[in-house]
Amino acid sequence: MIDEAHFSHGLAGDQLEPDWPALTAEETAKVIARVPSLGELRSVDWHSPRPLSAAALVTTTAGSVFIKRHHRSVRDETSLAEEHRFATFLREAGIPVPRILRDADGMTAFGSRDWIYELHEPARGVDIYRDAFSWSPMGAQGHAIAAGSMLARMHVAAEAYDAPQRHTHILVARSDILASNDPLATIATQLLARPALARYLNDRDWRGEIGDAIAPWHEHAAEALATQSRLWTHGDWHVSNLCWSGPEDGAVITDVLDFGLSAATFALFDLATTIERNAIAWLEIDRADIARPDLALAIIAGYRLVRPLDADALDVLARLLPIVHLDFALSEVEYFEGITGRRDHADVAYHAFLRGHAAWFTGPYGRALLEAIRSAV
Repeated sequence: MIDEAHFSHGLAGDQLEPDWPALTAEETAKVIARVPSLGELRSVDWHSPRPLSAAALVTTTAGSVFIKRHHRSVRDETSLAEEHRFATFLREAGIPVPRILRDADGMTAFGSRDWIYELHEPARGVDIYRDAFSWSPMGAQGHAIAAGSMLARMHVAAEAYDAPQRHTHILVARSDILASNDPLATIATQLLARPALARYLNDRDWRGEIGDAIAPWHEHAAEALATQSRLWTHGDWHVSNLCWSGPEDGAVITDVLDFGLSAATFALFDLATTIERNAIAWLEIDRADIARPDLALAIIAGYRLVRPLDADALDVLARLLPIVHLDFALSEVEYFEGITGRRDHADVAYHAFLRGHAAWFTGPYGRALLEAIRSAV
């Protein structure tokens, strides 16, 4: 068994001491015991390097299990149940999603005073991008086509899903601010219920800084965004959340993972997020030439194999892409400021992520990527 400390992915492509302690064998054994069909713990085989929770693959007398632990300030039984219901609906609709396990009381989320746990069947296939950092491009155009196609399949299935919006903003990819007519006014209204975000923003001229970052894009997108049909979406369609039939370019997706960021948004929001996550090497932003238009166009081509996108939709997609990260960037600021107490990480989320990503699109490489998307007819 491996109980030793591990490193997690940092915000700059580095390895850091994790904010959350690794799952131990003793702790894991107690959680496994809540699901009698799993038998007893045999080994903790791998710790996830993802930084916002603690997760591991373990072996029990009944087989392999994926276990994930959240701090209650980030997720509670209610917020986990929201994403579990969506993932289960998609699984029952034919989207390959690992089954979420229930304890003896029928619960998919359970825990203690401080911690909440969830257990999943192990993903099928090969986890090619298991160690890939978020915002690192995928490795092949074939993977991009497959990712786009599976995303569209998920969207078709999700059209039949109806549920209220997530009750939390913490680490959820919502579009409430983005899709509003006046994002700055919407932020100001939300601050009453988001004290950690308010505390961070009150220390700066946030209206000027956020306004300067998003205004060139939002004013041209607002009317179109207001007409988008509501749809529950994944919110983090990065290749590290997909498993494959093999490492080759022609591999197919065998399982879709991690619905933690899912929320009620709209289809083009999820598609723009997919391009933003997989076709731009944000961790290398200092060199400016970080776009992969070939991957962006392959994602779009794959999507179109299942769900149509006309010229108007592509134009909205291009208008949306520079600011699609707005709500989630603010949720990360809130998380780092209010939960982990890492003002330095909140600064990265605010300056490098929220403002920096939007600013990059004003340069020649960003504008070229947007034009390539508009021209994908």
